[in-house]
Amino acid sequence: MMKALVYTQPHEMQWRDYPEPTLEPGEVIIEIKASGICGSDMHAYHGHDPRRQPGLVMGHELSGEIHASASPRFKAGQKVTVDPLITCGCCSYCRTGRDNLCENRGMVGMSRPGAYAELMSIPASSVIPIPDDMPHTMAVLTEPAATVLHALNISLPKMARPVQECKVLVIGGGAIGLLMALLLRSRGVHHVDLAETNPLRRASAGEHSKARTFDPAAEPPAESFYDYVVDAVGRKVTREMAVHALKPGGVLMHMGLQDWSSQMDMRKITLAEHVVLGTYTYTYADLQATVEALRNNVFGNLDWVEYRALADGPEAFRILDQQQTQAAKIVLLP
Repeated sequence: MMKALVYTQPHEMQWRDYPEPTLEPGEVIIEIKASGICGSDMHAYHGHDPRRQPGLVMGHELSGEIHASASPRFKAGQKVTVDPLITCGCCSYCRTGRDNLCENRGMVGMSRPGAYAELMSIPASSVIPIPDDMPHTMAVLTEPAATVLHALNISLPKMARPVQECKVLVIGGGAIGLLMALLLRSRGVHHVDLAETNPLRRASAGEHSKARTFDPAAEPPAESFYDYVVDAVGRKVTREMAVHALKPGGVLMHMGLQDWSSQMDMRKITLAEHVVLGTYTYTYADLQATVEALRNNVFGNLDWVEYRALADGPEAFRILDQQQTQAAKIVLLP
């Protein structure tokens, strides 16, 4: 047996004994050194994700070391992060490098036990080596940062002008919104506004990204003002805000998934020739590129991350639920 943080029912996580993973052919077992709490894990914590059922060990943002390997590619002690998507490798999407859209995909922390544990198993094909000198506290940000990198990469070809010339609105000051603001700044974008209703997160996002931050409930964004809008929340109100704020011919990148569905002003989208894009996670190549980007401080020094003990995970979920921390990301350490 090992210790793991287990989702037992909505609004409840328990630190308890859990069976150790077994080493299967072609897989590895990773000793988890750091694991991040994702917004999608919070969605499940609230009981809003039928794909994540009670009894599950969640967690898909991680860094660790190979504990045991049934693959010639990896040896014990090697430092790694992972692509948490379990893909088939043979469908048309996998074969054309769009493995994030795999027709047969699963995911650690959803369809199999995840990273809120001492040990986790995963196919070796999903493992990404990291440099020996890369701290686990940095590498654990690979997954959320790759989500942002992927989203910006698919947005750029749709823009009428270089992104450096764009007025950008990022909606949401959580990890994804903050990482997007930091990435845009690193690309030379000077006009980045960030909308966040939580005053703690709003202050932290402004300090670390140098974006202009504001409370959209008190100061709604101007209509048709921004060339590029990123909705990193995904609620009915933020979707409406995004369409309202976007210029004719502008690009809307929809990333957040808090609400399962809602209406959008399709008339305005049509008449204004808005480009509306959705994005799902990242490709394996995006993750590899993100490891290098993090190592080269593209996303800054990451001092906005809060670290807590994995055993204190129930309290970490509680304070995130109650919005009692300014941290855009909480990382759990063994």
